[in-house]
Amino acid sequence: MPKKSVAVALEPSAQSQLAQWESAHGTPQQVALRCRIILEAADGQENGAIADRLGINRHTVELWRDRVRQGGIDQVWEIAPGRGIKPHYDQAKRDAIINATLQTKPKGMTHWSCRLMAKAQQVSASTVNRLWQLHNLKPHLSRTFKLSRDPKFLEKLTDVVGLYLNPPQKALVLCLDEKSQIQALDRTQPGLPLKKGRCGTMTHDYKRNGTTTLFAALKVLEGKVIGQCHARHRPQEWLQFLRRLDGEFAQEIPLHLVMDNYGTHKEPRVQAWLKKHPRFVCHFIPTSSSWLNLVERWFEELSEKAIRRGSFASVPDLQKAIEEFLGAWNSSPKPFVWTATVEGIMKKIERARAKLEAIKPGCTQPRGKRAGR
Repeated sequence: MPKKSVAVALEPSAQSQLAQWESAHGTPQQVALRCRIILEAADGQENGAIADRLGINRHTVELWRDRVRQGGIDQVWEIAPGRGIKPHYDQAKRDAIINATLQTKPKGMTHWSCRLMAKAQQVSASTVNRLWQLHNLKPHLSRTFKLSRDPKFLEKLTDVVGLYLNPPQKALVLCLDEKSQIQALDRTQPGLPLKKGRCGTMTHDYKRNGTTTLFAALKVLEGKVIGQCHARHRPQEWLQFLRRLDGEFAQEIPLHLVMDNYGTHKEPRVQAWLKKHPRFVCHFIPTSSSWLNLVERWFEELSEKAIRRGSFASVPDLQKAIEEFLGAWNSSPKPFVWTATVEGIMKKIERARAKLEAIKPGCTQPRGKRAGR
């Protein structure tokens, strides 16, 4: 007489999760099969009937029924000890590959590739690739980074982040900056259009047709941007932009301006004008910390979506494209929400400072100060 199947009781959420795993494109077939077994077992099917329908052994059905009943549905993803593909290399060899990636460089080169590392370690390129993926190593990528040496870094950071996280009542917070020397580049030939199986193209060479400077103010709360193009970025152009902001908003509304330490922003004529207009409250970000100014994030949107792939026969063409992007953005603005706290930022900075100081002592100290002084 066949053994009576042990019942499997699942919550509706668990059944839904199993069904999602079973139908997902990226689920391994062995996991999908286990999900089908448990789903049919939860419907009250007997082991023999499930085995016949799925073309497997009855003991396999019984095994996974017991595992899920004891350990939950996450058991379908587990591989029992001693099962699965055996590693071709021991832990010492894998550690040697990782250490070589982190601590060494190939002769005459700046970074490793899979094939170079595979040849140096006498393994296959796929082995190196799998190890790099497992440890999230990407030697071919790099990012620009600089740690601020501003002696008042923490004070300025706290001030600006406080504006983002706790904006003042009955006031507006604006992030100001200029995107200078935007080039009107005209490609030497028309690009090929996008088509199935091929991306759009553009020539690698170009003709320069002049530059423009965009002064921009991002409304932190709404995400709208006020922009104005000028041929140059001197104090007089900056004052024109400030006067425009003065006219854009009701006189009784205080304006808190987040800006960088560019010399134009602190020029005597600009400072004198600001003293005559006390509703403008300036908040300067630390030096080398443009990431703290949210309008820089909007400049990235402008570059990626309106300028980088464009072709401009003249400066007016470039300015027209910028104005069109401004209009399209402001018709459906998307605010950039700041979430990082001062504590979280400082923890990252202290880790970076400790590492940089270990590499080159004194390189992160405020200018004029060195280690041991």
